[in-house]
Amino acid sequence: MGTPDFAVPSLDILVKNGYDVVAVITATDKMGGRGGKKLLQSAVKKYAVANDIPVLQPKNLKNPDFIEELRSYKADLQIVVAFRMLPVVVWDMPPIGTFNLHGSLLPKYRGAAPIHWAVMSGEKETGVTTFFLKHEIDTGNILFSDKTPIGEHETTGDVHDRLMHIGAETVLKTVKAIESGDYEPQIQDESLVSHAPKLHDHTCEIDFDYPTEKVYNFIRGLSPYPVAWTTLDDKKLKIYQCRPEYQGHEIEPGEFIHDKKTLKIATRDGFIHLHELQLAGRKRMKVADFLNGYKF
Repeated sequence: MGTPDFAVPSLDILVKNGYDVVAVITATDKMGGRGGKKLLQSAVKKYAVANDIPVLQPKNLKNPDFIEELRSYKADLQIVVAFRMLPVVVWDMPPIGTFNLHGSLLPKYRGAAPIHWAVMSGEKETGVTTFFLKHEIDTGNILFSDKTPIGEHETTGDVHDRLMHIGAETVLKTVKAIESGDYEPQIQDESLVSHAPKLHDHTCEIDFDYPTEKVYNFIRGLSPYPVAWTTLDDKKLKIYQCRPEYQGHEIEPGEFIHDKKTLKIATRDGFIHLHELQLAGRKRMKVADFLNGYKF
């Protein structure tokens, strides 16, 4: 059960290791593309179709017809990678159960955006966790965790792409362990819990009245999606790439400083040097190209 690119390597590794994937459950097709006139399939559906795996796309996971069809596949185990919340009737169906691959080191960063929040919080490492589903989201007993460092200048996009493949290996390891019975689920330590709620446009606005490091982590944690933003001449300015400068000053936080080649914004105790940005109504571009054509 999965939808985006992040889920494809996990499905692929199971297929290539000879496991009988009896069906795939993924999101319904959506209209998109230029003008919203093209019917778009999920990344998981495209893979399943190319590999002759049956595809189920229920709008309602409690629909009796879907439940009956799902039950007809007689799956021993269900695996969830970047899908959505499941009703009990679905996750409790297989005799072995249902496990999920989560993009953090649980119990840290429970929620919809674990990779974003780990980078935004300035974590030095993160990872993936597999766990058996139960009623409360991201609270089930842990099966396996695998770690990876977060580089000083890495964005959420960088970490996401690495975790996508680490996660696939963890899914395979988990399935093999379940198959052999060689695993000991660990209860999550509730004293270590942190949360990673869904991100919204208004929560992506940058507050430059914070220390440079915190602002920098916020920006790279939201790149390349949904993207941190501020305003320039009353227009939304998205920041994709930047670098911090730790230098004291008496400039008002949020003030833009520029010359012919550089553009930076003051924070409480330094500056954020913009490298790649997008002003509303324009395309994404390098700061040098932006400065060539913009009149402050």
